[in-house]
Amino acid sequence: MPRALTIQRAVVTASERARYLERLVTRQAFYKAKECRFWVFEEAAIPGVFVEFTEANDVPTLVAAHKLSPEPPRDAARMYTQLEVP
Repeated sequence: MPRALTIQRAVVTASERARYLERLVTRQAFYKAKECRFWVFEEAAIPGVFVEFTEANDVPTLVAAHKLSPEPPRDAARMYTQLEVP
């Protein structure tokens, strides 16, 4: 089965930043325990604009993790699968 990925964008105000970063630590630990990888990137030119990626080795693993997550992505049904380039 191909690897699976979900993507979510977040905009965080300066006053919410510390709380957001704390939640990211918790979410990263959750997904790691569910055999998923979780990355967050911040836009270089606009502090507070983030893109979150959650990836698993297959669709069922990622679907199950999102269902159990205390903070699932807003659009978990929008899932991408890895394309094998010939």
